[in-house]
Amino acid sequence: MTAEAAVVLPTLVLFTMGLLWVLMTASAQIQCVDAARAGARAMARQDPQGTAVAAARQAAPRGARVAVRRDGDLVRVEVVAPSPGPRPLGLGVRLRAEAVALAEDTVGAGTVGVGT
Repeated sequence: MTAEAAVVLPTLVLFTMGLLWVLMTASAQIQCVDAARAGARAMARQDPQGTAVAAARQAAPRGARVAVRRDGDLVRVEVVAPSPGPRPLGLGVRLRAEAVALAEDTVGAGTVGVGT
């Protein structure tokens, strides 16, 4: 009985640690998505770029990098963050999310009115 417990207990501990790492990584990925959306919304509203980056960083996981750019009528916000957990064990994963929004100053621009 003791020998079986000595084999099973470390296996259960490793399984539990792996499960916790997966859950923490999934949570951090969701934070990246939320951060990218918050930054894209702020940029689409014509908020200053610093405000949009601050909004994205507030929602992003610790250590995230935020990049904002404008491509014509679209604004793009990309959030890249390392996964939580021990990186020396090879469990480090790069998390990434991007959100795209149409800039409000371009909505309706260049359209012909009704009846003309």
